[in-house]
Amino acid sequence: MTTAVVTGTGVIAPNGLGTEAFWAATLNGRNTIEPIDGYDSSAFGCRLAGQVRDFDAARHLPSRLIPQTDRMTQFALAAADWAIADSAIDIEGTSRLELGVVTAAGAGGFDFGQRELQHLWGEGPDHVSAYMSFAWFYAVNTGQISIRHDLRGPAGVLVAEQAGGIDAIAGARRAIRNGSAMMLTGGMESSLCPYGMAARNAGGRLSTRKDPGRAYLPFDPEASGQVPGEGGAILVLEDEDRARERAAEVYGEIVGYGTAFDPPPSSGRPDNLGRAIHNALSDAQLTPADIDVVFADADGSPERDRAEATALTAVFGPGGVPVTAPKTMIGRLCSGGAPLDVVLALLAVRDGVIPPTTKVTTDYDIDIVRDEPRPFTGSTALVLARGHNGFNSALIVRGRRKEDR
Repeated sequence: MTTAVVTGTGVIAPNGLGTEAFWAATLNGRNTIEPIDGYDSSAFGCRLAGQVRDFDAARHLPSRLIPQTDRMTQFALAAADWAIADSAIDIEGTSRLELGVVTAAGAGGFDFGQRELQHLWGEGPDHVSAYMSFAWFYAVNTGQISIRHDLRGPAGVLVAEQAGGIDAIAGARRAIRNGSAMMLTGGMESSLCPYGMAARNAGGRLSTRKDPGRAYLPFDPEASGQVPGEGGAILVLEDEDRARERAAEVYGEIVGYGTAFDPPPSSGRPDNLGRAIHNALSDAQLTPADIDVVFADADGSPERDRAEATALTAVFGPGGVPVTAPKTMIGRLCSGGAPLDVVLALLAVRDGVIPPTTKVTTDYDIDIVRDEPRPFTGSTALVLARGHNGFNSALIVRGRRKEDR
């Protein structure tokens, strides 16, 4: 069966623009959860976030695109450019019908929507941008990336909150198996404006602590909820044989994917994260003993942390595999979070070091990589993501060491 490999990455994260800057900041434990300072957030329960502070769209995109696009789409377009450049693929020499894009977005273009609502009610309907018709929409990142690079092959959009980023990568892998030469995939989010934060606070899952160092503590006895962040990653997936033909450097391959939906909360039945993990292992034809590290979903709420720890212990045994959640440094990025974890997993194998989880202690019987990077010699990582209202997704990647790329 065709193997889908990752040959390029583009990253925009609160603690780094670009893959290597993000990797270095994560290994250094650079925490970027801070008070929201772009506006007065005193009316909101959660006033903290992982904010991308040094992204200037005018430096990375044509000026005509900026008034047409939300901040999340500007992130996605820049990250896609960087991923293509990183892969060194010559898309000009490939049939456009063999090139596609699948992305995930869980929030949509809140910033753009807020601005146009202000125009509508402050100045009148004639002042609402025509681009509002699509700039807010979940599908817009896929559309804008495909237009910018003239990609005419398979296209898709996944909306499954945090789990969507994994589902998008799995969708791109499916397209590669069906004959596509190259797929751009991943997830990107930015909804930290007042309109977006109002919606997130209404969801009731955000931490209301004011101390940035104690607000987002997954698996910790003091866990009190989530802190949102913005950003994500775009990856280039290719058929391995084609990548070899052009002597591309390969980060690793997508070897397994599983998904499962939770039963209704009132059913009394357990969550299905464990089933998603087993489905991914089965798809990869691996056993739990083959997994060298887990990048946890790390919800940050006591109930869901307990469910994830229980699932990990049931599959791998008590302390049976190193578990990490570097998202404690940047917050939960909705559909952008899991693609960032996939990038971290591939870089962890490349450099032989697991990035740390910061600021937490735990009473659960899982082996959390805490505070400092941990050397390891493994090659296979499991990335987990759960979306609000029952989505569970698991992705297994097998990375390549520097000398094997």
